[in-house]
Amino acid sequence: MSVPADLLALDARDPLSYKREEFALPDDLIYLDGNSLGAMPKAVAQRLQHVLDEEWGRQLIRSWTGEADWMSLPDRVAAKIARLVGAKPSEVAVGDSTSINTFKALAAALHQTPRKVVLTDADNFPTDLYMAQGLNALLGGQLELRRVPSDQIAAHLTPDVGVLLLTEVDYRTGRKLDMRGLTAAAHAQGILTVWDLAHSAGAFAVDLNGCEADFAIGCGYKYLNGGPGAPAFLYVAERCHAAAPVFLSGWMGHADPFEMGREYAPAAGARRYVVGTPTVLSLSALDTALDVFADVDMEVLRQKSLSLTDTFIRLMQPLTQKHPLTLATPEAHAERGSQVSYHHPDAKNIMNKLIARGIVGDFRTPDILRFGFTPLYHSHADVWRAAEGIAEVLA
Repeated sequence: MSVPADLLALDARDPLSYKREEFALPDDLIYLDGNSLGAMPKAVAQRLQHVLDEEWGRQLIRSWTGEADWMSLPDRVAAKIARLVGAKPSEVAVGDSTSINTFKALAAALHQTPRKVVLTDADNFPTDLYMAQGLNALLGGQLELRRVPSDQIAAHLTPDVGVLLLTEVDYRTGRKLDMRGLTAAAHAQGILTVWDLAHSAGAFAVDLNGCEADFAIGCGYKYLNGGPGAPAFLYVAERCHAAAPVFLSGWMGHADPFEMGREYAPAAGARRYVVGTPTVLSLSALDTALDVFADVDMEVLRQKSLSLTDTFIRLMQPLTQKHPLTLATPEAHAERGSQVSYHHPDAKNIMNKLIARGIVGDFRTPDILRFGFTPLYHSHADVWRAAEGIAEVLA
């Protein structure tokens, strides 16, 4: 069967269709797992080769402060990410992992409030919960990690809560929370917010300043396409800088690292939250990967994302009537990220069969089939081919 004419027409009108050529995607795969690891932009390989041959291989240590200017690489990458998440460059620090940055954000937020309750989604991503548990152990068990269902968060924003720790888009179901509304409700109770943007940044426009978020963290290897283990980022609202101490006070966050002073003096802005020596190879890959967003209107990206996921849900609907397949992702646009998930009792086995056929999504316990859509490199034709392949496997 050939791709339906209406979907080909949508692809013909797609203002982002040219972006697909900027990615190194195998022809024999329909890759629907960019929400776990983004595809590689072609320019990244060229950039890394230049770093290896010239910046490291020839210039050596001179690259720290010379033409390559490795010292300011975290700041240059931070500025590119800031545009995508609605922040000022001085509010974003790039480096370390999402987990480490979650620890930094939670520690800084809790320092600003005498309240010891951290409110979170009962099914939040494990690393967020683990970091809160580890911080509690470090503080001698002073904290209470209060876990409630995501649809009951607003009702639990009580005056004893100090910090609200949430992931904007649920990693299993793709449900998107109302960042603006929940942040406003939290602030009305004197509660600080920490938002995890792992499944948001690069998938659609995020407006941290507009939502008046206090802290946020996110990773570089999903929708930002920075490569496996790419550096993460931390957002700290400018109004919080003076009151949000740096508890992991490394020398690269010092106001003048090469002064080699014996007392820590924080750098200006979010740069103070950079801990150790910049990871030049991975930062260079992320730096170049972010260039694919340079001419992209994030609202246009969002509209394509919704069109792709709407199409997938529509094409999958007949299968939900024939098989024990239940949609887990909200159909309302305001409540959906850029992925679609289904419950199925044999989800793991089905996903293994799909991957063997070249339709690469992923499985999440206990019974979720998860399909991520990246508007920069997916077409509506890809969506149709994926749905056809899923139908054949289910049959």
